[in-house]
Amino acid sequence: MIAAEGKAFSAGVDVSDHTEDKVGDMIERFHGIFRRLAATDAITIAAVQGAALGGGCELACFCDVVLASDRAKFGQPEVHVGVFPPVAAAILPWRVGLGKAIELVSLGATISATEAHRIGLVNQLFPADEFNDKVAAYIDSIRGLSRPVVRMAKQATMVGMRAETLKRLEEAEKIYLDELMQLHDAHEGIAAFMEKRSPEWSHA
Repeated sequence: MIAAEGKAFSAGVDVSDHTEDKVGDMIERFHGIFRRLAATDAITIAAVQGAALGGGCELACFCDVVLASDRAKFGQPEVHVGVFPPVAAAILPWRVGLGKAIELVSLGATISATEAHRIGLVNQLFPADEFNDKVAAYIDSIRGLSRPVVRMAKQATMVGMRAETLKRLEEAEKIYLDELMQLHDAHEGIAAFMEKRSPEWSHA
């Protein structure tokens, strides 16, 4: 299970790691997490008690099961700083459908846990004041199952999807590194965020 302490689940990668001199290494290291998640037959669970934004949202939605507090929120705000989230681009169409994936990835939408549950991004939605107890009970219910049977059931359910997801991720990475990083707007958005000012888009 992937969980966090405090008010937020995760805000993802530091924006400064998207700069030209760091972005290649950041993508390789960060996306290694998702390649390992894609390779496992164990059930992966994200327990999201607060805001899951950017890479934090990608991490949550890449897990097989997302358990969320009703105070949580989910979003991919990267486009507001001139970049996009490659992992979300690869996985969200599977999870929430193309239309919602476009809103989240391409338009930078942030949604409530209730909306995330409605569209299928969240599997189970729990009241914030009962969250820890409900998550513990959910985990206990899984522990009562046969581990090899659960693994085989996941393996059968994921037939074809692993390879397709990794292919999508590779293509999204290529667009990010080879095309996006050539745009003035990508560098302007990151610089503006770091300098705490509004970006001046050139649309190029």
